[in-house]
Amino acid sequence: MGIHVRRVYEPPSRADGVRILVDRLWPRGVAKSKAGVDHWVKAVAPSDGLRRWFGHEPGKWDGFRERYFAELDANPAAVAELRQALGGETATLLFAARDERHNNAVALREYLDKHRSTRA
Repeated sequence: MGIHVRRVYEPPSRADGVRILVDRLWPRGVAKSKAGVDHWVKAVAPSDGLRRWFGHEPGKWDGFRERYFAELDANPAAVAELRQALGGETATLLFAARDERHNNAVALREYLDKHRSTRA
């Protein structure tokens, strides 16, 4: 199983596999009918407070990841919902942020990779 990360604004691709939106809010300007989103797992998105604190400032990236991972650890039901949506297939975590290197989907993929051994 491979987990990819892409902006939701990019057109869907067959290589994406299962497309999972991992933002709390639906992205502006994206029609649900054209987004190609198979699952929307809002519960794994960072809290509003953490999202505001981070503000996509690269200098806060390490702190964001640390705090976000703690939020995920404290919310095993959300992580389980995401794992179920992944279904052991190729999947793409979708995000709306402009920064393609410093966003919650990138951090979430890292979290899943680190916790691969705890998968059901």
